[in-house]
Amino acid sequence: MEKPKRKLLFSAAYWIIGLLLIFGLPQLWLHIQTKELSYSAFKNLVKEGRVLGVQIKPDEIRGIYYSGPKKKLPEIKEEFQRIMQQLQQQPPSFFSQKQGASLQDLLSQLKKIVQKDSIGLFRTVRVDDPKLTEFLDQYGVEYAGVREGLFTQLFWGTIIPIMFWVGLWFLLIRGMGRPGAGMLGFGKSKAKIAMEKDTGVTFDDVAGCEEAKQELQEVVTFLKEPQKYERLGAKIPKGVLLLGPPGTGKTLLARALAGEAKVPFFSISGSEFVEMFVGVGAARVRDLFEQAKKSAPCIIFIDEIDAIGKFRAGGLVSGGHEEREQTLNQLLVEMDGFEPNTGVIILAATNRPEVLDPALLRPGRFDRQIVLDAPDVNGREAILRVHARGKPLADDVDFRSIALRTPGFSGADLANVMNEAALLAAREGADKITQAHLEAAVERVLAGPERKSRRLGEKERKRVAYHEAGHALVAYYSPNAAPVSKISIIPRGKAALGYTLQLPEEEHYLMTKSELLDRICVSLGGRASEQIFFGECSSGAQNDLEVATEMARSMVTRFGMSDVIGPVALAKETSPFLSMPGLSQQQEPMSPELASLVDKEVKRVLTEQDARAHKIIETHEQALQRVAEELLKSEVMNADEFKLLVEMDEKKPEGEEKHEK
Repeated sequence: MEKPKRKLLFSAAYWIIGLLLIFGLPQLWLHIQTKELSYSAFKNLVKEGRVLGVQIKPDEIRGIYYSGPKKKLPEIKEEFQRIMQQLQQQPPSFFSQKQGASLQDLLSQLKKIVQKDSIGLFRTVRVDDPKLTEFLDQYGVEYAGVREGLFTQLFWGTIIPIMFWVGLWFLLIRGMGRPGAGMLGFGKSKAKIAMEKDTGVTFDDVAGCEEAKQELQEVVTFLKEPQKYERLGAKIPKGVLLLGPPGTGKTLLARALAGEAKVPFFSISGSEFVEMFVGVGAARVRDLFEQAKKSAPCIIFIDEIDAIGKFRAGGLVSGGHEEREQTLNQLLVEMDGFEPNTGVIILAATNRPEVLDPALLRPGRFDRQIVLDAPDVNGREAILRVHARGKPLADDVDFRSIALRTPGFSGADLANVMNEAALLAAREGADKITQAHLEAAVERVLAGPERKSRRLGEKERKRVAYHEAGHALVAYYSPNAAPVSKISIIPRGKAALGYTLQLPEEEHYLMTKSELLDRICVSLGGRASEQIFFGECSSGAQNDLEVATEMARSMVTRFGMSDVIGPVALAKETSPFLSMPGLSQQQEPMSPELASLVDKEVKRVLTEQDARAHKIIETHEQALQRVAEELLKSEVMNADEFKLLVEMDEKKPEGEEKHEK
């Protein structure tokens, strides 16, 4: 039914274009050829005898004029009279009310005998001049009154405006019919369809999540060989939910699944379902699933599904929340309405699974939940090798060491590291990316770019050096702290005036009480160093205090590591994948007495670790001074240089364990 309708629209368009060409082009060409004159200039031409003939219309005067040498004027006028006589013998005449021959006819014939540049058409706006005809008679100018014909008036005054508005309406209707376009397209899905050749991604391009790829390989096998499962009565999962922190490759893995299965891939964001008009989201969900059924087997990928899949409030809210709930209800109905093994697989991705509605997560909808966590050291090495494809690398590049230096990095972070290394190499004019470029890129991603233009005063620079030396020294003498890898007092990023880089020797997934206490002690080491050497601390310890307080509160309220509070959870993690200072834990309701006790315990932990940091620095004061003075000279210090300066201090209290690095 679609093709005849489109053919009819094309036929109507051809007729409209043809009529415009027939009636419009001659008028347009005449308009271009005609010279615009003022009324006074027109009268001057008449007085000079250069006007050969005119047509007088209700609102304008048109005519032919000669601009060549005056000596040829009599000859030109004689020829003009002869041509007019010939035309007047062929009814209807040019100067009759029926408007037979046109000015264009006269002009074309005159140009055959006169130089083309010397003769042309003119027009002028008619003014209220009752003596116009007497003036033309006085100078012997041929003239005639002209009134446009009925068809011409009808065509330009009625038909053309109607055709214009009808054509504009058809264009708007067709535009609104496209997905998501215009007022009539609100209910259309905005999903982008990409065939296999357009994705350009396979499982070979995804590294660091081998378990997730194995889980999805079963989906690929079903889409390629559905009979293998149908003969055993097996049903493929209707939905697969990809969970993980930002940047771990959820969207990339979904595209790789489509590339492996070689099927159509519908991609849409959860926020694209909801508009300001009620019912639009539900209509778009219906349209998306209708398109998918026609293209089966295929994959529907809904990115950031938490935008429409949040927990329903049970009628306690309205407005925009009600619209979102209608969209979610329609999605639940559509997922339940699929027949078994229809060949439509639904993938969704989110980094906030805790806010999703339980009805969305039950078996029969999203049957499988695949977690894409931050990769381990082997995964980081594999990801680095994937992103290094096509980049020239020096022989000294060691991806294993870079993987060890980047604990907690996501796939997106590692891709950024490789890109920053390539940019640094290009900036230096190098032909290949070296290990030094990669290490500098890691620091750039961790702490931000160097800001050597931010010049600190000598007092502030000295304070920063002692602050960072305090962090490093306390870390060195804390047996459960991560080894010091680098110390710098070069400002980086937005606010860091210096930093101490610690890199663990191995992957850690659990933290013991002693490890957390050492971390708190290291965080307070910079502040303690300032108090000892300068008599007071500065605002530079703000972030250190925030980190230390957050860890201390988690020990007391979440991990049950306080003997006074006991083994009780007084707070819970708000999101397993979004770690934001101050927002990563939610306090449970508690009595004022218990809240006061919690605050006292947090303060006790911080006070004890602050005193411990002071003791370490006072004991190894000379070593800290050596490190700080060297930092003031070189600004940057690596692990070996730091260790050498610290071990020059032979004074060591009995029973104190040094953190061997």
